[in-house]
Amino acid sequence: MPSNPPTTLQTIRNKVRLLTRTPSTAQLSDTDLDNYINTFIAYDLPDHVSLFDVKTTFSFYCQPNIDVYYTDTTHTNAVQTPTTSVLYDFINKYTSIDNPLIIAGYESYLTQSRQSLYEQYPLINNILTVNTGNGVTTVFTGTLNALPVLRNEVTFGSTDINGLGLTLADDGLGNLVDPQFATSTGTINYITGAYTLTWATAPANGAPILAETVPYVASRPTTMLFYDNKFTLRPVPDKPYKITFDVFFRPVAFLATPGTQNPLLQDWWQYIAYGAAKKIFEDRMDQDSVASIMTEFKQQERLVLRKTLKNQSKERAATIYSEQSGLGSNPFGWNRNF
Repeated sequence: MPSNPPTTLQTIRNKVRLLTRTPSTAQLSDTDLDNYINTFIAYDLPDHVSLFDVKTTFSFYCQPNIDVYYTDTTHTNAVQTPTTSVLYDFINKYTSIDNPLIIAGYESYLTQSRQSLYEQYPLINNILTVNTGNGVTTVFTGTLNALPVLRNEVTFGSTDINGLGLTLADDGLGNLVDPQFATSTGTINYITGAYTLTWATAPANGAPILAETVPYVASRPTTMLFYDNKFTLRPVPDKPYKITFDVFFRPVAFLATPGTQNPLLQDWWQYIAYGAAKKIFEDRMDQDSVASIMTEFKQQERLVLRKTLKNQSKERAATIYSEQSGLGSNPFGWNRNF
């Protein structure tokens, strides 16, 4: 029985050179050609088509009293997202997320709407006078009473001897920062409530020093928001929980060694070749050649999507009568006895 035709990087290179009429490396080097191929694979392909084959499950573990988990490479610290975390650079490794969301084995609610989250879990501020200025003292210490409090939601405010406002806000890491000068001038312990305030100028004599916080009761999360490249859990976790959901991952680009790596799926190879050729023509401003390959490019795109469509066609459309609610055939729940 004959074997399948080769689908290696070298095969794709040869196809692209035929399509673009550049057989010589003097016209288009292998390095430049590989850049076109890899760019199409890593960035264009996942945005052109959402494939069943690039969908997988993703898991991470939340931490007690930490409600926000970043997915970029900026917030790299032990509290938010260390470089060793599976969430580090998540936004560049995966193109989108999907249900089901499972937290500690329970199906949970996944949303990308801040309105939806905060309608269920509003950020209601607890405003309390924690001290009073005397016109001289600039350093104050104390302990909050409604505990624990949310990170990034702690603000201390007062008025100085000149009638100007004084503000210190937390940075999510336990530091209190003057928003005007972005300098750390105090600390807050989110669990015990212990705080230290150092004002640039003394609060006026008799001026109240107010604390604005959002207290919470920690428990197993049932809702997760994905917004602004970060995950937010509600309720705030009381202990570590495994959080699992579906993701579409970004296909990995080819290695530099020719002829040693196949596409993730072998039937992608012609689609990749046409996509890379299209990018080459676009950079050459050769719109006639772009138009000439578009018909076959779209045909290859449909063929790539065919497998995903076949898999989806076997899935029954959810209705109010299907078991999507977990109630089964009994509208009043499983094993309901009257």
